[in-house]
Amino acid sequence: MPTIGVKRSLLFNALGQEFTDEEFDQLCFDYGIELDKIEPIPESKGKDVEYKIDIPANRYDMLCLEGISRALKIFLQKDELPKFHLSKFNENQKPIRMKILPNTQRIRPIVVCAVLRNVTFNAESYNSFIELQDKLHQNLCRNRTLVAIGTHDLDTIQPPFIYDAQQPKQIKFRSLKQQNEMQADEMLEFYSKDSHLKRYVSIIQDSDVYPVIYDSNNVVLSLPPIINGDHSKMSVNTKNIFIECTAVDSHKANVVLNIMLAMFAQYCSKPFEIEPVEVEQVDGTVILYPNLNDRTENVSVKKMNQRIGIQVDVETAATLLNRMSLRTEILDSDTLRVNIPVTRSDILHFCDIVEDCAIAYGFNNINKTVPKTSCIGNQFELNRVSDLIRHSVAESGFTEALTFTLCSCADVAEKFGKNIENIPAVHIANPKTQDFQIGRTSLLPGLLKTIANNQGTALPIQLFEVSDVILKDLTREIGSRNERRLCAVYYNRSPGFEIIHGLLDRIMTLVKISYNDTKSNDIGYYLNNQCEDSAFFPGRHAEIIVRGEKRGTIGVLHPNVIEQFGLKLPCSVIELNIEPFV
Repeated sequence: MPTIGVKRSLLFNALGQEFTDEEFDQLCFDYGIELDKIEPIPESKGKDVEYKIDIPANRYDMLCLEGISRALKIFLQKDELPKFHLSKFNENQKPIRMKILPNTQRIRPIVVCAVLRNVTFNAESYNSFIELQDKLHQNLCRNRTLVAIGTHDLDTIQPPFIYDAQQPKQIKFRSLKQQNEMQADEMLEFYSKDSHLKRYVSIIQDSDVYPVIYDSNNVVLSLPPIINGDHSKMSVNTKNIFIECTAVDSHKANVVLNIMLAMFAQYCSKPFEIEPVEVEQVDGTVILYPNLNDRTENVSVKKMNQRIGIQVDVETAATLLNRMSLRTEILDSDTLRVNIPVTRSDILHFCDIVEDCAIAYGFNNINKTVPKTSCIGNQFELNRVSDLIRHSVAESGFTEALTFTLCSCADVAEKFGKNIENIPAVHIANPKTQDFQIGRTSLLPGLLKTIANNQGTALPIQLFEVSDVILKDLTREIGSRNERRLCAVYYNRSPGFEIIHGLLDRIMTLVKISYNDTKSNDIGYYLNNQCEDSAFFPGRHAEIIVRGEKRGTIGVLHPNVIEQFGLKLPCSVIELNIEPFV
């Protein structure tokens, strides 16, 4: 949960009411936020304190003083939700335009913009404006990887603007609070040592082009998502603000832009009036930002009452939702039309509206009742069987290991003499290291690596693991599936195949599957040695057939495999899919 620090005096002034600390703590509780700490402000000499307020992570509209005070005033029914609107242009006026060039599609393809005109800041409101950007960057923007916010003094730059992506050596400007111009690559090297900005450098550093925004005079506004230009820097005296958000996610870019505008449009000479900006896309289409239209949802009061466990009429329900910054109209005796403003991007489904109604009603005011149904929890059956198998294998003298779910392509393919293209592996799009390129398709590589790092221990080394592997499966909605497996390894001076075979017989006895010496396809289990696998010693390998289906493999590893994993002694292994035993 983000924590917002606000001065008590400023907050109470915005609320138009004084509270004791206890009363304000109760107000926060009633609204679903938390007064975490009350800290003294040294320069106030005991006259003021700072409230540290914990805000739910999805309430982006409450990440600043303006948002908190507005939400609480509406909750206290002292104010109504403002109506945000776009300024209108006459025949001689045209909106500012931002043009996106094709190269941006290679790195950061989206930009959205808007303007706040005739803003009047003081020191506190200006600091709140800057701090909101930081909070959004940390929260919704995911440390600028999804969205980066740029704010500029519009009076210092000349539209129209161009959003491009160029080679680092082609970009040169003076960045914020710096005295000298630098090339973009030099700039990233410089900021890689900066305690505040170094975390963002890696976002674009490895790209062959960097995103950049110019005005019509070729003045650089920003190098997103790193730093703004010093030429267009803002101050408390800034009157006209140009806001641009570059992004890789259009939805989040629009949410961030709308939050910035909605929080500070109250300081414009025409409160809550926002000037739109035309953004020309790569294909030539023009989109006008921001989109301030409300979303609507029709909800049943009867269903809300059932979900919460209360009994309120349609008028009361409408009042409760209005207190939560949701404009509500009564359609009939049971139906409400809820208008969801741009500030409430956290409202996604009917259940979110129900939750807001419950908050406004007061959780402590809901009568406690005994549930009409009784549900008894139980362990997931696959986990129960897995635990039984773990205990049995451990009782057979094997030590349990827990290995990494991710591994390299070589671990499951090349080291076993196989081609990765023939293995149904789920690949990581941007792996950070070569050791973690794919989801493991076998438990065996992890156990062999564990033995390789513990060869100084006493022989024999007997390890096992019961866990999931990840397999590509295009029939599933997400294109992959998990499969629960058992893998056991016996490592000694002699292969010890009889040990591993005995473990297989013990597992089959535990799950009550008998040996089928007739090798028919519908009952029991048997070993099929009429197969080939480059991972195993020829003639010392078999498939485990259970009820006519291949469910695993057993055998002695090939010397080449043993050498590839840095081992020196023979290994016998078994890997078995245990899901059919549930």
